[in-house]
Amino acid sequence: MGKRTKTSYPGVYQRAGEKRKYSNKPDVCFDIYYDVRGKKRWEKVGWMSEGYNAKSAAIIRAERIRQIRHGEDLPQDKKKYPLFKDAAKRYLDWAKDNKTRSGYDEGIRYRNHLSAHFNGKRLDEITSFHIEQLKQKLVQKELAPATVKHCLVLFREIFNKAINWYSLDISNPIKGVKMPSVQNTRLRFFTHEEANLLLDALEPYKQLHDMALLSLRTGLRFKEITGIKGRDIDFNNGIVNIMDPKNAENNSHVYLASDIKAILREYNTPPSEYLFRNSKGERIKEITDTFERVIERLKFNDGIEDRRQRLTFHSLRHTFASWLALNGEQLKTIQELMRHKTIQMTMKYAHLIPDHKMKAVEALSEDH
Repeated sequence: MGKRTKTSYPGVYQRAGEKRKYSNKPDVCFDIYYDVRGKKRWEKVGWMSEGYNAKSAAIIRAERIRQIRHGEDLPQDKKKYPLFKDAAKRYLDWAKDNKTRSGYDEGIRYRNHLSAHFNGKRLDEITSFHIEQLKQKLVQKELAPATVKHCLVLFREIFNKAINWYSLDISNPIKGVKMPSVQNTRLRFFTHEEANLLLDALEPYKQLHDMALLSLRTGLRFKEITGIKGRDIDFNNGIVNIMDPKNAENNSHVYLASDIKAILREYNTPPSEYLFRNSKGERIKEITDTFERVIERLKFNDGIEDRRQRLTFHSLRHTFASWLALNGEQLKTIQELMRHKTIQMTMKYAHLIPDHKMKAVEALSEDH
């Protein structure tokens, strides 16, 4: 590289490239300098072959001086934000210990749908428009709305974690993106006959049987059940304290009937240990395949394609609320027992509650 020489523009220099050629002549590189807090700073602007000249370099120098005068960050001073792929890798490592199925589903969604779209971008380069483009591509692939939403939620979680982990002064661009509307409310619940058949079939698998029964009789979610420790069970008052409820601001305990208390007493769980544990004595992180195999053996889901009509472990919680409604319990009571954040979440059970209209019809039939 040749020596810097002055141009006719103040603070703008040029130098000849010894190995670079442009129009059969040595290419020319333009540099500028300016003072930053009393120190001279050099900045490479670019090559003549890239379209730069002394005048354009002078314009850039004038912009740098303006930025310094107004206290703005210069390009060289701006914090380099991590690449999305690096933030995603750190998130997936975290997910192995903190997400259901050790982050397997998140890994699949990232590799199949997010990586190609975002990996080459730094976090500060990603805008709401980029996310809208992703959403449009996923829709064009004819993916289910729920799948599209899962992908967007994964992006949101990766970005939010990155903001905390890297202490970034940046907002999540997904805030300007509307999530797809998903109709995933479960419609079907276990009948009493189906529930009895299921519990009978689960008898050989004691832990799984008792977990299913606990959900059916308390409305506890799977993650809440696997998080119960010995100290969380209050046998005297017949309650289980939920230390990590989904809606932390709501009731953090459920009530135990006497027969459920008797079953839990059999475990004789030390205060610091989990009630239900895997073969290593650790917390159970995912529902065993045995549950699904039993459901298949009982043919509860044969011929049913709509996932809202298929019976799963979560259907046990849905069944708890549905049976309460069928027994005539008030919506407010169901809301409190289900620990719903709002009454609107409980309204889906309203149609099951017997009302005066049904009683009037029944009374009419009794008169004849």
